Amino acid sequence: MNNMKTLKKFISLSFHISPAYFFLLIFQSMMETGQVLVNVILPKYLVDELVGGRNRDNLIRFGLYIVLSNVAFLFLNKTMKRIMDVRNIYMKEKLNQAMADKIMKVEFACLEDPYYLDLKERAVFACRTMSALENLIGSVAKVLNNTVTILSLLVVMFTLSPIFVLLLVLTISISVVAQKFFSKYQLEIYKELIPINRRYGYYVSLGFDAKYQKDIRLYNMNQMLTDRVLYYNRQIYDWFKGFIRKQGVFQGFVGIINDLQAAIAYGYVGIRVISDKMGGRIGIGSFTMYVTAAINFTTSATDLGKNIMTVIQMLGYLQPFMEFMSLPDEAKKEGSIPFEGEVESLCFENVTFHYPKSEQLVLKGISFEIKKGEKISVVGLNGAGKSTIVKLLCRLYKPASGTIYINGRDIYEYEFTSYMKCLAAVFQDYKLFAFSVLENIRGGEEEEENEINRERVASLLGQVGLKEKMEELPKGMDTLFGKQYDPGGIEMSGGQSQKVAIARALYKEASLIILDEPTSALDPLAEAEIYEHFNQLVGDKTAIYISHRMSSSVFCDKILVLDGGLITDFDSHKKLMEKEEGMYYKLFQSQAVNYQI
Repeated sequence: MNNMKTLKKFISLSFHISPAYFFLLIFQSMMETGQVLVNVILPKYLVDELVGGRNRDNLIRFGLYIVLSNVAFLFLNKTMKRIMDVRNIYMKEKLNQAMADKIMKVEFACLEDPYYLDLKERAVFACRTMSALENLIGSVAKVLNNTVTILSLLVVMFTLSPIFVLLLVLTISISVVAQKFFSKYQLEIYKELIPINRRYGYYVSLGFDAKYQKDIRLYNMNQMLTDRVLYYNRQIYDWFKGFIRKQGVFQGFVGIINDLQAAIAYGYVGIRVISDKMGGRIGIGSFTMYVTAAINFTTSATDLGKNIMTVIQMLGYLQPFMEFMSLPDEAKKEGSIPFEGEVESLCFENVTFHYPKSEQLVLKGISFEIKKGEKISVVGLNGAGKSTIVKLLCRLYKPASGTIYINGRDIYEYEFTSYMKCLAAVFQDYKLFAFSVLENIRGGEEEEENEINRERVASLLGQVGLKEKMEELPKGMDTLFGKQYDPGGIEMSGGQSQKVAIARALYKEASLIILDEPTSALDPLAEAEIYEHFNQLVGDKTAIYISHRMSSSVFCDKILVLDGGLITDFDSHKKLMEKEEGMYYKLFQSQAVNYQI
């Protein structure tokens, strides 16, 4: 994505967030330019009156014009600055929010692809660490202001001499070229710094992350972390040392060019005051006007060059951000038919799958069918493809070939949001958030809390075995999960947290429930308790259990046995136990030995 495409995407995104922002930018530029022109043109008439007629009324009138216009413009500019400061913060936060929304909406496969993960990290780094969004917004506003001011001053200076303007433009061009080379150097250096800074930030953050502290202290890793931080700190220091040296040379060169511009302005206009050989003499008032215009012109032009280079530089930093924002949303990718009713049937037909950028097949043309209300257990060794089935059903990935049908229709024909309402899943790596226990279970299914859904949550907590735990808490299920933001928050064991996750899945009232290793954090007694009540909890819903523990299979209608991405059996527990040479029998017997007394 080149700079023009990046800028176009940025403007489109910004305009979508706040159309009024661009009109405010234009108005602010006009106000700032108006103040510059007032201070360039009006003093000419005051000086001419001072060295000419010296009429007291005229002197008072011109003096009042200058003072009142400056007061008016100062008030407007200050007011606009305050408005734009607030609006810039709003735009920055909205753009960051857009980035967060995109992360949640982008195709899930991107979040497990190393390329897109790195792209996301570079985008976040540019936005947060480099403040590229904030700098780009500010620089675009300054470019607009500089452009309007320069065009206005050009009109004034052309009334003196086009040659005078060309001399100033020549010196300004030298500054702009120098700025371009330095900005290019700065962008390349920052690109080299980004990976170093990311590693530095990672090791520094480890020292502040509570979940690593036990291992750091137990294995005396503090010195390792300190040494690694110091190593990257030295690299960053060496980088800045060379950068500051070159920056000093650049700033010194620009200072010389600025002095040359001032000399040209005063020299040329001064000659026009004392000589009529270059187009006629001008008065002292005109001298004041043209010199002021020239100084403001060179200042604005130099700033314009700097701001354009800053825009280009920030666009370079923001290319990963814009590329990430251009990824298609998962919900918009395909499917327009609303899903209605319940899951009546589920069918995998010759489904083959491999993960992105990998040619190794995880599933190899599997086919099976599940009917409404059936409880199916999926078993197999690690890497057999059990969890992959869940990801495919949840449309986190799309099959490489074959089709998954629900109610006789390809699941990708369904509109995304309505389809997701038909299923609920508890993953191996489920997450609970720093909300109350109640909010963690309700999720986004209810727009507002009421007594009915509170009773439902309380009932589910009782069914999964957390009723007594909630009664122990002063705030009950309104207690915040975790102590990071509330000392009175609850820290749950792995098994208790998993029960909350199961309650959340049941609360959704989906007609298809998927439990991927639902009891991996539970002890055998707690596991037995969950499975003893599970048929009651699930009711007539269709359920798929994925577990390494064969005890889950006893409660199921059928067991799907996976081995190396292939289905080797799909039958009831009783019939599979009759196949003593089968994988299921061997897995079940090997675990049963551990529970025998």
